[in-house]
Amino acid sequence: MTTIPLRPPFDPEIEAAITALGNEVVTALAPEGIDELRRRVPPPDLAALTHGGTFDVSVHRVPVAWDMTEATLVLVRPAASTGPVAVVYHLHGGGLVAGSAYEDLPWLLELAAQAGTAVAAVEYRLAPEWPFPAAVEDGYAGLVWLAEHGAEHGVDPARIVVSGVSAGGGLAAATALLARDRGGPHLVGQLLIYPMLDDRNDSASAAQMAGVGSWDRTANATGWWAYLGDRAGGPDVPGHAAPARVEDLGGLPPAFVDVGSAETFRDEDVAYAERLWRCGGDAELHVWPGGCHAFDFLAPEAMLSRNARATRVRWLTRVLARSAARHEPSHATAAAVVPVS
Repeated sequence: MTTIPLRPPFDPEIEAAITALGNEVVTALAPEGIDELRRRVPPPDLAALTHGGTFDVSVHRVPVAWDMTEATLVLVRPAASTGPVAVVYHLHGGGLVAGSAYEDLPWLLELAAQAGTAVAAVEYRLAPEWPFPAAVEDGYAGLVWLAEHGAEHGVDPARIVVSGVSAGGGLAAATALLARDRGGPHLVGQLLIYPMLDDRNDSASAAQMAGVGSWDRTANATGWWAYLGDRAGGPDVPGHAAPARVEDLGGLPPAFVDVGSAETFRDEDVAYAERLWRCGGDAELHVWPGGCHAFDFLAPEAMLSRNARATRVRWLTRVLARSAARHEPSHATAAAVVPVS
């Protein structure tokens, strides 16, 4: 007889949202469902990103040294700032197979408004058309561009926080590892929101949440297969592809890791924070009770979601305040940016 593993309960407001959304919630995803998932991504609305002139928006092409191509980077900066501001450099979610640089910007700008930062997001290449290392190399290229050219656009290159949600959280962690290992740009923090870190897909939480909630182990296997092919789950996956594979997490910037208690990524995210501590790192971990994967997107008005967003802002504010105390900001003159209309 097959035994169904016990699983943590969903928060009542989260469970109600999952039920109401029905098939709009991605639970399992097979490779043949990737195209449909991509069709769900809303088209960009650049004019809306200005928030009535509160932000200036500019779009840039950044060189990708890995294969001598270019990636698109969207930079959104508070219009009222007269000097260089800190920037949250973001990688979007989508299971490595879907999503857009513009998709997360609306909620990121709420965070930016509270923390007083700019936001930059890179349009990294998607699998399976572009397997590893295309996405993380695009992510690293955007970081290098910000460090080298951000001051020309009113961004302080000494105060960059890399961030990401889900697959983007894994890419953000990998980007921080690349910056460490290549002696690349300095980061003051990494904001990892329920990050996708481990291609092995064999944790207790993955087994518990199979077939329920959002983004279960079947969907996770599809994303990792698209990115890594037959190597997924095998012995030779590099840490820059799946950061959970990295044993030495020393020398990384302070990390914020959050995850739901009722989601596939719970155990790998908790383990990552624990390993950061074991390696002498600075990590703040939150396991939101009853949260499914992407709970704050699925139920944005739920109390759990509001608490999670507020906690991220508090962490970001603290990290940036500490960095400002350690380093004088760069005194470059901000270039004029023409708002998108």
